[in-house]
Amino acid sequence: MKKFIVLSFLVTSLFTSNLVAQIYVSNNSYVFNRGSLVYSRGNLELNGLNSNFYVRNEGQFLQGTTGSSTNTGAGKLSVFQEGTVNNFAYNYWCSPVGNASAASGNEDFGITMLNVPTTSTSSTPVTITSTSYNGVSNTGTLTIASYWIWRFLSSNGYFQWVQSAALSNISAGQGFTMKGVSGTDTTNPSEAVANNIGSAQRYDFRGKPNDGNITINVANAASTLTGNPYPSAIDLNLFLVGGPGPDLISGTGDDIPGNPNCDGTALFWEQDKTVNSHNIAQYRGGYGTYNGTTSIYSPATFYTYDLAGNQGSVFSNPNNVYQRRFSPIGQGFMVRGVANGTLQMRNVYRVYVKEGVANNSQFERSSDENSTVNYGFYDAIPNLAGVDYSQISKAPTPHFVVNTSLNSQAVRQIAIGFLPNAIDGVDLADSKFPEATENISTDMYLYLNNEPYVHSVTSFDINKRFPIGFKNINTGVSTYALKVNEFVNFDVQNVFLFDSLTGLYHDIKNNFYEVVLAPGEHNNRFEITFTDQLLAVTENNIEDLAIVQNNTNQLLTISNPNDLDLKTVVLFDITGKKIFDKVDLGTKTTYEFSTGSLSEGVYIVKIESTNGQSLGQKIIVERIK
Repeated sequence: MKKFIVLSFLVTSLFTSNLVAQIYVSNNSYVFNRGSLVYSRGNLELNGLNSNFYVRNEGQFLQGTTGSSTNTGAGKLSVFQEGTVNNFAYNYWCSPVGNASAASGNEDFGITMLNVPTTSTSSTPVTITSTSYNGVSNTGTLTIASYWIWRFLSSNGYFQWVQSAALSNISAGQGFTMKGVSGTDTTNPSEAVANNIGSAQRYDFRGKPNDGNITINVANAASTLTGNPYPSAIDLNLFLVGGPGPDLISGTGDDIPGNPNCDGTALFWEQDKTVNSHNIAQYRGGYGTYNGTTSIYSPATFYTYDLAGNQGSVFSNPNNVYQRRFSPIGQGFMVRGVANGTLQMRNVYRVYVKEGVANNSQFERSSDENSTVNYGFYDAIPNLAGVDYSQISKAPTPHFVVNTSLNSQAVRQIAIGFLPNAIDGVDLADSKFPEATENISTDMYLYLNNEPYVHSVTSFDINKRFPIGFKNINTGVSTYALKVNEFVNFDVQNVFLFDSLTGLYHDIKNNFYEVVLAPGEHNNRFEITFTDQLLAVTENNIEDLAIVQNNTNQLLTISNPNDLDLKTVVLFDITGKKIFDKVDLGTKTTYEFSTGSLSEGVYIVKIESTNGQSLGQKIIVERIK
């Protein structure tokens, strides 16, 4: 029987002041971590081929290295993660380990390093097939189709995906795609997490654990597939935008650094798992959008794709809601560069958070957010940045969500949020549209700074207006139906869609409003508002449209100093009987109507303009003797 030995010590050279080792595991020995945290202030040395470090049952391993990794040794750390798709759909991954050797530092990863568990410590290397497109899982065995292993490195086009297949050329911090498997492996090697029936894939990542600063290359206006590269969770918000708080690693009180070369948003691939085909023309998928400043997540809208990989018509929307703040082990996601340069993944972002909805950490799920997440404060979370999470509220950024039905085929969801110190212009709290829009046939979006967005966050003002756009490049008209889907930690009395072409305001808080639009981009016509502002101006400034009953001359006079285009003037008696109805009155400065034939009494004048304003006022008709 192998010995269970953990030798944990700190060796500091008085001459070099270099940290030599913190955890050392000798050959034929192992560390077994079941469901807890193991922390090393320095490096890990798995000294021999038979040195092992098992991380099981949501356990995690954190390290406090301040620079590059100095992990070494031919032994292996082993950590599990479960895929969530069948053999026709992708998960996006980022490996927590690389090749294990006596060399110091992080090393490249390849899928030949994956294993399928048979017991809590034993596993079998996966089988790699290059002749089939289908992965298969059975009890104790797992076959991965290597064709589906691809990377996306500072690119913006479908044909810029780089195939890795079974090569071990995936650098630390590089994400990769991998299709799942079909099968029925029900092996549960002492794990609290169940395998997925019908698409059973519990992957055993075995190799040298990644640690320390990891460089991720990005380019301006390009996307890069990356993810969480460590055998622990990370605080995705800190990676994307940084945050306040002392840094326990450096011993300073400075803010935690973020990554200004990205736009502060992470994109998560979602795919329709009911489409059992490898033909790209039958794919249905899209990217969910997570903002690192606000923690707002908007689910993907599913598009179809042509054979060239271009987005086609919208098809469906799964309405998935995910908790994304703490990225679990193995999670892959896209980031977008705003400059040519690099991002740094740092140990300071690492936290000990187990997967789960209540912990705001999910690889994937489908459920209603508010039915499963309780607001309040986080529990104390072990972390390397010195953040006191027990002082941080779980309550979401106040916002409301608008759903738009796109030709009754799919739903686009946008979010408008409010923070006291948010600016009115575009910044990291706003998230751009998740897909390239050139080939999108039908969609709706917030239109900010002449670009499409899905999130806009600003300070609250009842008079603010939010421009939205609609795209229709079909040959005929497209139909869009809008309504507020939910208010999250926020509410307001009214929400309107304003149409500047007609001048009308439409209630979208309580009702769907349908817009039918001709082909083209409609970016400067519609706004979301909280007030019917033009009506409010008219009601609050009655001198702008003065209604006077002149009983001496027996005339009803309406003064129109701002040349409003009047559609109708209707006069009713007190019982509601219509006395007269004048239409298409134009923009005269004064209108006069005879009241000489009317009986004495109270009457009601109702005026409506062509831009949807309306005004009602009582008048009294009397006979002057």
